[in-house]
Amino acid sequence: MIDKLQKAEENYVRIEESLSDPDIISNQEEYTRLMKEYKNLTPIIEAFRRYKATDKAMKDAQELMQEGDDDIKELAEAEFYEMRDLLEKLSAELKVLLLPKDENDDKNVIVEIRGGAGGEEAALFASVLYRMYGMYADKMGFKIEPLNVNETELGGIKEISFMVVGDGAYSKLKFESGVHRVQRVPETESQGRIHTSTVTVAVLPEADDVEVEINPADLKIETCKSSGAGGQHVNKTESAIRIIHKPSGIIVECQEERSQFKNRDKAMKMLKTKLLDIKQREQDDKIASARKSQVGTGDRSERIRTYNYPQGRVTDHRIGLTLYTLESFLNGDISQMIDELIAADTAEKLKESVDEN
Repeated sequence: MIDKLQKAEENYVRIEESLSDPDIISNQEEYTRLMKEYKNLTPIIEAFRRYKATDKAMKDAQELMQEGDDDIKELAEAEFYEMRDLLEKLSAELKVLLLPKDENDDKNVIVEIRGGAGGEEAALFASVLYRMYGMYADKMGFKIEPLNVNETELGGIKEISFMVVGDGAYSKLKFESGVHRVQRVPETESQGRIHTSTVTVAVLPEADDVEVEINPADLKIETCKSSGAGGQHVNKTESAIRIIHKPSGIIVECQEERSQFKNRDKAMKMLKTKLLDIKQREQDDKIASARKSQVGTGDRSERIRTYNYPQGRVTDHRIGLTLYTLESFLNGDISQMIDELIAADTAEKLKESVDEN
């Protein structure tokens, strides 16, 4: 591990020097690439430098334990054990930092929420989840950009697509993909019986232009009038866009902007993201099932969480975590759950790393 870290530090220093080179600064693409690599390496190198300083302090204390007078030996011994404990913590921290980073973690995401089993009740809960993610995004300093929504007459959502814009959005939301189950007395139920409904959530990392190439001849682009709430422009101008990707059969729609151009731009982002998702899933299928994350595969048919209203609890079935804070959870306080999912995923990756070595 130390050899690997020393090589990483040498590379870090080289990048640091390159970033002040006028030729690199004038090359925006290369400068951006190096800055990203520098940013990713910084926490690793900072931890490694703390590790080296702690290791030196421990060795210096060990020498004083052997050579100093009794008072100095006593102080040195206390210093030695303190540095040894710190060294163990830093070693564990470095092992986590050296795990392969998900290349999508820093990306924006496109989230799709669809009502599943349960009809109108499922649509109503889909709107609850949309509100929950919106409030969470606000707490994290992320921005929500609606792309397309299909609402019901009772205020539910049959399906909605929206983008979450912010540094690290995918790293926080990637474990939300799957089936979300709700158990509650529906607003439409007069007998007070508890019903179970489901909503599916898909979280897709936004595709970069260089990752997905689309042949314009493969596209069928249609314009139509917007529908639903949205002001005076609704049903008067053909600003809504529908794009059909003929080879895959994927259809994307966007009607949330007044400008046809903006809707087309967002629809293309959605299409590229869906095509990238297919590409990545094909790659993931080649990975042995034993290497798949403990917290789930991201399969949208996998039931991941239950929201139980009568008992005020929310349970994530992948990690067996139950929180009795349903009200605040649905108000966007989902950080504890997300942090536990990330920790479980990290622990599984560490286990795999140890098994491989």
